[in-house]
Amino acid sequence: MFRSYKYLSTIQLRDILLILSFITVFCSAPAQEKISFFQTSDTLYKSRRNAVIITETVAASAALVGLNQLWYADYPRTNFHFHNDNNQWLQMDKMGHAFSSYYIGKMGMDALGWAGVSKKDQLIYSATLGFVFLTTIEVMDGFSEEWGFSTGDVLANAMGTGLLIGQELLWKEQRIQFKFSFQTSPYASYYPDKLGENTLQQILKDYNGQTYWLSFNLWSFFKESKIPKWFNISIGYGANGLPSSEIDPLIYPPTKLDSYRQFYTSLDVDLTKIDTKSPFLKTVFNVFNFIKIPAPTLEYNEKDKFIFHWIYF
Repeated sequence: MFRSYKYLSTIQLRDILLILSFITVFCSAPAQEKISFFQTSDTLYKSRRNAVIITETVAASAALVGLNQLWYADYPRTNFHFHNDNNQWLQMDKMGHAFSSYYIGKMGMDALGWAGVSKKDQLIYSATLGFVFLTTIEVMDGFSEEWGFSTGDVLANAMGTGLLIGQELLWKEQRIQFKFSFQTSPYASYYPDKLGENTLQQILKDYNGQTYWLSFNLWSFFKESKIPKWFNISIGYGANGLPSSEIDPLIYPPTKLDSYRQFYTSLDVDLTKIDTKSPFLKTVFNVFNFIKIPAPTLEYNEKDKFIFHWIYF
């Protein structure tokens, strides 16, 4: 069985955790707010902080228990062991781990920031949430006969969390952000069991359509310049022809999929740098800032060399 099946379940639970945390935290706010419902508190707001802590603890615990009962219980258990999967999927799964670790920690920090918790305490109590959560799942892998503890996955988790914490310590802001984009690939309809039966599953499972980006906010590096605050330059990584063990249905005579890496450079927008006085819009921009904005893009890959896309999703 492909390891991506387990990874799909992990991402689904991670997304459920984030959605539940976001909804429950904000719905758990006191009925009588002294400030706007979506406005970040300038000072410690204890009732908000307590709601955040309780919600994150309950949601994470429920996700881990649910994963154990609904997924790992279907496979034999064994003694703790390691599994080296670093050469699989052209490391696209590792990009997913780093991305997830970064954003779980970032959302945890944002939630505590909404409650007026100090930046220092945000770093101590929330920035490492992604690493702890995903590495706990990796330990569960280590006791499953089907998989094993992957040091590559843990390293990827650490890289995502390190990007988050490192920037806060160095600049006290996120000048470089992980982002994600997706477009459907021609292979999913031929291999729906591995790449997804519908668009939602394909977003999570089809590595051929995923691109992971590092988006650099130029104004943050050159604050005395006239560069628009929201203007970003992004570099991306993707892959095509996965899983390479399958037959390419698009060519004849039959041959294995030709898998190769793809590298991108593109324009982007930092939604959090768009000026608005609306706390609601600020919240919406912050929540959806993980999505790479479609824009003109230059691609380099190991097969076709340079390709220019007028608009790349």
